[in-house]
Amino acid sequence: MMALAKRVIRQIVGDKRAVALIVLAPMLIFTLLSILLGDTEYTPIIALDKDVLPPALVNTLEEQNVILESITISEHFNTENFLLEHRNIDAVLFFSEMGMEIGMYESSTKSAAALRVIQNATVALNPAANIEVTFIIGEVNETIFDSMGFAFLSIISFFLIFIVSGMALVRERSAGTLERLLMTPITRRSVVVGYTLGYGLFAVIQAVILVLFSIFVLGVNSQGNVAWVILIMLLLAITAVSFGKFISIFAHTEFQVVQFIPIAIIPQVFFSGIIPLDTFPNHLGNLGYIMPIFYGSSAIREVMRGGNGLSVIWSYLLALLGYIFVLSLLNTLALKKYRKL
Repeated sequence: MMALAKRVIRQIVGDKRAVALIVLAPMLIFTLLSILLGDTEYTPIIALDKDVLPPALVNTLEEQNVILESITISEHFNTENFLLEHRNIDAVLFFSEMGMEIGMYESSTKSAAALRVIQNATVALNPAANIEVTFIIGEVNETIFDSMGFAFLSIISFFLIFIVSGMALVRERSAGTLERLLMTPITRRSVVVGYTLGYGLFAVIQAVILVLFSIFVLGVNSQGNVAWVILIMLLLAITAVSFGKFISIFAHTEFQVVQFIPIAIIPQVFFSGIIPLDTFPNHLGNLGYIMPIFYGSSAIREVMRGGNGLSVIWSYLLALLGYIFVLSLLNTLALKKYRKL
């Protein structure tokens, strides 16, 4: 028994990746959580018409940690159009026949910060004041699953396809199948495309089933065309296939592919839309622009939450296609160590 335990300990100590996974990876992830979910320096932006609102309320708001943007009379009475055109605005404060109202694009940590500022200022003047809150996208009492379903779709799809494709290619290499394949006249480019198409078929099946199941069975609301969501999921899954193949280059066993998850996958989860990028401290939100999940999740969000189409999501689709091209090129070059053509 002790001999077996000593052998396991020697194996783990001799595997630098395993040591890093056990010791360093948890500290890295927890540090990232502390930075991203701790105190934020984000200052909410509130739009209002100072000529319409009571001067005392405006003065109280100016004393808060907030940026106030002035709007015109026409914008004051067309809050929905204004928020759609100015995504950087977290809330619009205005008066209507119902009394004081707050208009927001959607429920998020940004809108929650703006709401807290307005409530603090209002309570200081009139504790009994009634404030009506409305969202352009979503509802006030919607669940976290309803508001974040788009992010979960992208995360689940990317993670599972990454694991399957990465492990499968390592298995092909360790079994000698890849080397035997490269002994034939087939080109390296054909090998990469062939693997991508093979796993891409299952990516298509997964994308269709997951999207249809989430919308028609679980009741996730989609304001836009479901076909666009399926296309985005397909591109994201193919990106995950290419990413899994690329990571497998640095792994010699299937377990070593798993060891890359804390570095290659988990950080991407935080940049999938669960947390708005501009609320990250020290401009860390800019890291999201180099992560494929961000583009897939953002595109799904625009379709499912905003009801938008190609005119809005084309840049995200282009980014995913760019990732597929670059990763396929890197995978082709990586095959040189198995055979130079």
